[in-house]
Amino acid sequence: MVTPLSPALATQLVLWGGLAIGAVLGALAQATRFCTMGALADWFAFGGRARLMMWLLAVMVAATGSLALAAFGWLDPTRTLPWASRLPWLSCLVGGAIFGAGMVLASGCPQRNLVRAGAGSLKAVVTLVVTALAAQMTLRGVLGAARVRWLDPAALQLATPQDLGSLLAALTGGQAGALRWALLALLLATGAVLLWRARASLQWGDWLGGAGVGLLVTAGWALTGHLGYLAENPDTLEPAWMGTYSHRPESLSFVAPLAQGLDLLTLWTDNNAAASFGMLVALGVLLGSAVSARWRGEFHVEAYTGAADLVRHLVGAVMMGFGGVTALGCSIGQGITGLAMLSAGSVLAVAGIVAGALGALQLQARQLERQAA
Repeated sequence: MVTPLSPALATQLVLWGGLAIGAVLGALAQATRFCTMGALADWFAFGGRARLMMWLLAVMVAATGSLALAAFGWLDPTRTLPWASRLPWLSCLVGGAIFGAGMVLASGCPQRNLVRAGAGSLKAVVTLVVTALAAQMTLRGVLGAARVRWLDPAALQLATPQDLGSLLAALTGGQAGALRWALLALLLATGAVLLWRARASLQWGDWLGGAGVGLLVTAGWALTGHLGYLAENPDTLEPAWMGTYSHRPESLSFVAPLAQGLDLLTLWTDNNAAASFGMLVALGVLLGSAVSARWRGEFHVEAYTGAADLVRHLVGAVMMGFGGVTALGCSIGQGITGLAMLSAGSVLAVAGIVAGALGALQLQARQLERQAA
């Protein structure tokens, strides 16, 4: 995992690579309509499975790529957040549920709102700014008090990483590595059956979107975990992962990077403020979506339809900012990146996100029924 690059060059490689990954993701998501909230809404409203299968394919590809990187020594998963030994189970569940409900109110998760903003949605721009502000307030501000006092203390300190392979090995006495590959095989087999059954409803864009997002998650791990890794930083004489905000390997996630990006914009002249991989990925998504929307003739300005629409999106944005930070990730950060790492915390967060989203969709359906009556 040794790289000949200097710290400065390794940092620049990670930053520009993050921008490129984000741009491809933005263009891909804009063209294929990749959206976790949309996938749940399609399934809830009329049983549509295409976007849900696209999400499943992304997890399958990302899981295969992530475990392969670890096997070839391109990623040390024990240094990643999804494999942390501390498992804040209540934060993952509650934060995930709040985030899931919020993304329904806000017409999509932060990743989807970045895509919509690039395609001309002013609603999405406001949603992103409020989400970033709420995330800031949850990380270090007034909203963080509830998280720190009531949610984060409910955590398990594990003797192993929190990946499912390690947890099963501790329970059964088996080999963690072999169990991880067995779990991956089970995921791939189950996913293949579901994709085969849904094949009639899938178009080429669904296959491209799912596989593409999964590969981009893998590319993020390879970039930050291998190409940006220094076995010995000449300044500190310690191992270092350059260009990431957490100083550890990172891949796709959006809530905390939005808050960090807002920090950078408001503290631009502060010498301690610096761009990071996550911020550049978010910027790349915005730019990639804009290029794709222009090229496809789908760029159009979208504004709020009224006060109720504005309030709904603002409430949803605050919920996403708080829930995404509390759950340690969003529908992409936990729902694909973390889940692909077979993280127990990600499983809990995704369960919360799905429950919160379906609950919000059910409430919306009832409101529409009352209005129709």
